Amino acid sequence: MAPRLDDASRSGHQPRDEHQKSKATPLSSPTPPGLAPRAAALALLQAVLWRGEPLDRSIARAFRKLDTAPDRGLARAIVGAVLRHLADLDDLIDSATKKRLPDDARARMVLRMALAQMRLLDTPPHAVIATALPLLEGGPRRLTHGVLSSLIKANAQLPALPRLPDLWMVRWMSSWGEDMIAAASRALGGGNVPLDLSLRDAAHTASWAETLGGTSLLPGHVRISYKGRIEDLPGYADGAWWVQDLAASLPARLLSPKPGERVFDLCAAPGGKTMQLAASGADVTAIDMSAERMVRVEENLERTGLSATRVTADALKWQAQAAPDAILLDAPCSGTGIFRRHPDVLFLKSAQQINQLCNQQAAMLDRAADLLAVGGRLVYCVCSLEPAEGEAQITALFDRRTDLKIDPIRADELPAGLQPHAEGWLRTLPGDLEGEGGLDGFFMARVVKA
Repeated sequence: MAPRLDDASRSGHQPRDEHQKSKATPLSSPTPPGLAPRAAALALLQAVLWRGEPLDRSIARAFRKLDTAPDRGLARAIVGAVLRHLADLDDLIDSATKKRLPDDARARMVLRMALAQMRLLDTPPHAVIATALPLLEGGPRRLTHGVLSSLIKANAQLPALPRLPDLWMVRWMSSWGEDMIAAASRALGGGNVPLDLSLRDAAHTASWAETLGGTSLLPGHVRISYKGRIEDLPGYADGAWWVQDLAASLPARLLSPKPGERVFDLCAAPGGKTMQLAASGADVTAIDMSAERMVRVEENLERTGLSATRVTADALKWQAQAAPDAILLDAPCSGTGIFRRHPDVLFLKSAQQINQLCNQQAAMLDRAADLLAVGGRLVYCVCSLEPAEGEAQITALFDRRTDLKIDPIRADELPAGLQPHAEGWLRTLPGDLEGEGGLDGFFMARVVKA
């Protein structure tokens, strides 16, 4: 273990500088090369970890001063490395200080970034230190330099696989057990997560798999390994496909809409499931309460040449003119199931917020059931690994209502290797289809109205 340094008070550290801003001191040397992407990465990490803002909603503001693709790529790499390995980075930092730095101390964030660059991005130590200290804005540079020097001297390393944040470690161990935790750790470690594409026309699956150099796990699906610009791939400009995780594509498949059927897609943005439904020939109405997110739905429909009626409204209050034959409800949730591509989701929700989401999900399930025509079918899904948002919601729904019953999901509707639960619903977890590249964590159930 690295030797511990003097505590923060002896080094002049000002804790919680998000709330107590220190006066910046002029740098004694010219601005070092590469400082701009590090400053942008710091701003984005502060947005996610201090203010609880989703990464994709904060990135444009944080990166507004970055002019080149390499700078943006470096900033994103730093942010991703910190978010994926946060617990272990903090363990290293805490091993080198007598008094624990507050979670909202700027020095802790800068140290996380510096260690992530050295141990995960192979950045030379001298370049890390030169670009870390100027980010402190007059804060405890001596402490920060001392921590880094101490850990470098001790050759302190990160574990091969990251440790999950404590909240999810405890909850998921209780819900799913050790094997899931190990698989989640492997997924959080990143690596080459494949890119899943949903095709506008499933009849051309084999052709697109060959053109894109990918494989298919279901008709209308292609999985590729790709790190470049999505817009540069064949078929993008023509709207032949859209990016959609395999698990996220299953709910619309399970709804199995028929040409001409009236289908509602509640909470539709950003539109992947809406496009799946529209491609079936169904008469689709996409409802979402966010006008900003509905713009994405419109853009995606235009690019793919598909059509759907778009309604910006709160689904709990919106009044339909006629009852639909089918409803897809992708309810607001904690989003924990998508952490392998979006590690920021592990830091955006508390246990209290999950309870609030569960209340909202129950209300939306009841509303969807009320809207549905007799004999119609409803698919409920969440991209969450929390049983309270999935299994418990459907169980409670059947306890509340006698006009609904489960329509069991069949194994032949799913990719090889996935099996529905004995109760008739589907739960995907880290570790499922791991040999084929894995998939996101989801819960989905199909019910019919009597």
